[in-house]
Formats: sequence, structure tokens, C-alpha cells
Amino acid sequence: MSGYTEKIRELAKKLLTEGTVDSVIGFREGSIPLISEPCLATKPEDVDKLVWNSFCGVNLANYLTKRTDRIAVVAKGCDSRNIVTHIIENQIKREQLVILGAPCTGMADRRKIAAAAGGEILSATEQGQTITVKGKDFEKSFAKADVLQDNCAICIHRNPVISDHMLADPVPEQTGVDRYEDVNKVEAMDPESRWQYFEDLISGCIRCYACRNACPLCYCPTCFVDESQPQWVGKTPDPTDTRTFHFLRAFHCAGRCTDCGACERACPVGIKVRQFTKKLEKDCLELYGWEAGMDEKARPPLDVYKLSDPEEFIK
Repeated sequence: MSGYTEKIRELAKKLLTEGTVDSVIGFREGSIPLISEPCLATKPEDVDKLVWNSFCGVNLANYLTKRTDRIAVVAKGCDSRNIVTHIIENQIKREQLVILGAPCTGMADRRKIAAAAGGEILSATEQGQTITVKGKDFEKSFAKADVLQDNCAICIHRNPVISDHMLADPVPEQTGVDRYEDVNKVEAMDPESRWQYFEDLISGCIRCYACRNACPLCYCPTCFVDESQPQWVGKTPDPTDTRTFHFLRAFHCAGRCTDCGACERACPVGIKVRQFTKKLEKDCLELYGWEAGMDEKARPPLDVYKLSDPEEFIK
């Protein structure tokens, strides 16, 4: 993916100069190591800020809802699937977009790297499939495959499903991956153990809503946790309210989540938030043969009724 930067800048400059788009959403170097931050370029001279590396984990589809301008966006496989979902849900029109497809071999998990580094990281560089970090008294290198985000390690849709310009040839998709190994383990638990598992999972939640804010699916004008008339959920980190928030948010994502990992990246206390949505993703696949964001012409299973839909739940 190291060669993407120049291609992104070239396309972005061309699109802005010709007036094809009003702006380009991509990434620029972040203010701290291991994080590249979203960047909006509106003039040709802005495009020199744009970069691409294994720290571009933010899902840029989160910045597209309800836009009225013409916009180019750099999209990984998961980003492109969320863009498809936005099109299906009428959050943006396809003709507004120029999608710069980025075949992706996965994003690095800054928490894994920071934990293994053993000290404050002052700089990070990437060369091929090796990531090197430096601190005051140390320098360490990691094979990228060893420090991937958990969702990237099991991703089988690395290439964009929709694009106007590809930044490179498609990368090989992963095969033989058990995407639901963790879900199967939870499903095998008895009810009491399963309940305790989720109680322990969210025990550190401080209700900052970073997972919601980072999620491209959470675009409601007023979230249910912010409603006051009626008030659905309390504002304190009471266990009941915390539980209600996580489960209701997960069900709002049912049939829509692309497992992009934005929620886990954003969580300041490292909660494995995907444990909620992955179970529902698995159910949609097994019950309806549905994977979110794969086809802009198809309607989600919770959006339609078919005579062949499973009905065992009503017995």
C-alpha cells in the first residue's frame, strides 16, 4: 500500500482542478505516532497533505452522511461497504461521489504496538510489511501481520466493492478464516456464563459514546441516549443504563455493520465492542445469507419481507 500516496494526490489534484468534485476526503499525518487523521482537501494545493499508510484506520464513510456537495473519498474495503449502506439508506447519492478504491492488507493496531513497545513511542515508520517505532531509548520493529487490528486479521473483503478509480490492483482476499470463532465461544457458554461475560466486557465503560461517534452507522439527528422526552436511558454509568446502551446500539447496527472496527479503535478503555455486533452479523449471514454493503441494489433483510424468511422464532 506504500505507493498509494502519490496516486491519491494525483487523482485528488486532477479532480479538484477540473472541478469534478468540490472536496476530497482522505488522510494526513496525525499529530501523534501511529494515527493518521481524516483530512478534507478543497483546493488543488491542499492535496500534498494527503497520505496513505497502515495507520489510516478511521472509516471515512462517517463523514459522508447528508452532504450536498460533490465529493471524492478514499475507501478501503470496509469503507466502501459503508458507502453502499449510506446509498441504500439515502444518506448520500451515488452521483455525488467519486470513490478512490484502496485495496487494503489491513490496518495496524496502535494499542498492540504500544503495549509491545514498552515505552512512549515518539515516531513510527512503515517499510513494506514492517512497522518500526522509536522512543527515547528504544527502537523496535514489528511484522505488520502480527499487529493488525482484530477485524483486519479476519477480513475477507479487503478490496472495495464499489469504486470509480482504483489506486492499485486488487489484493488477494483471505481464505480459510474463521470470522466467528469468538462468537462461537460465547454461544457455547451456558446462559449464566454468557451474561457474566458481557457484564465483565462492559464493566469499564465510561459512557463517553466514542464508539457511537466513530461508527458510520450512527447518524441519527438525536441518538436514543440523548433523548429527554421521553428519556430512554439514564445519563450516569449505572450498569443497567450502560447495558441498555450497548445492546440497543448493537441492534440498531443489525444487518448494517461491516465490521470496520471503528468502534473498538475509538474506545478509550479498550472495550471489545465488536463482540455485540459480530453476533448479529453472524445471525444475518446464517439466517438470510446477508452481508452488509455488498450490493447497492439489494435491500437489507430487516428492510423487506420474504416468504422464505426463517420463522422458528415465533413458535
